[in-house]
Amino acid sequence: MGEYMLQINAWLDQIFAYGTVWVYLAIFLACFIENIAPPFPGDSFIVAAGGLAAASRLDFTLAFLSVVAGGMFSIMLIYSFGRRFGRDYFLRKDFRFFSAKDILEVEERFQRRGGLMLVASRFVVGFRVALAIAAGISRYPSPRMFIYTFASYALFTGLLMYLGYKLVENYGQIEYYFRTYNVVGWTIVIGLVTIYAFRRYRKAKARNSK
Repeated sequence: MGEYMLQINAWLDQIFAYGTVWVYLAIFLACFIENIAPPFPGDSFIVAAGGLAAASRLDFTLAFLSVVAGGMFSIMLIYSFGRRFGRDYFLRKDFRFFSAKDILEVEERFQRRGGLMLVASRFVVGFRVALAIAAGISRYPSPRMFIYTFASYALFTGLLMYLGYKLVENYGQIEYYFRTYNVVGWTIVIGLVTIYAFRRYRKAKARNSK
């Protein structure tokens, strides 16, 4: 995180020369790209936005809205793509590792726990993009998708921007927790993906043996 923060702060300092509005735009684009091309360091831009707001170089509200708008725009775009092209495609293909039966199971889970999963989505590294695709494929209602995802983004952004406020005083401690969060988060994600793929393989093998 430390190296990223130094690079991002230096880069944003250069953009300030062209006007503050371009800094807001850069933050918006960074949070948009984060979901399209992970692992782009969008979280570091959020922390930087909080620090710049604390230094009175940015307006806190405008920085907050830039972050949330960038992330929400890309995640809803991914959701719309899954909703428009995903379900019918996967049902028609009936892949071994993502069969038509799996699609129906995903839909059932979203009906029961979709809101809770979406509210937690922004707090788990690598989870929100996969969840947005799954929500689109399962035709999860768009208004609920927006509301629950917005709540997740608002809470997470508020937390990271607050950390940005405290960054100067407690830089070492915050860097340690942020690095730990990323290491633990990606370890959990990789483990869950591996378990899921293994279970799909066993089910597919069992179906083929019948």
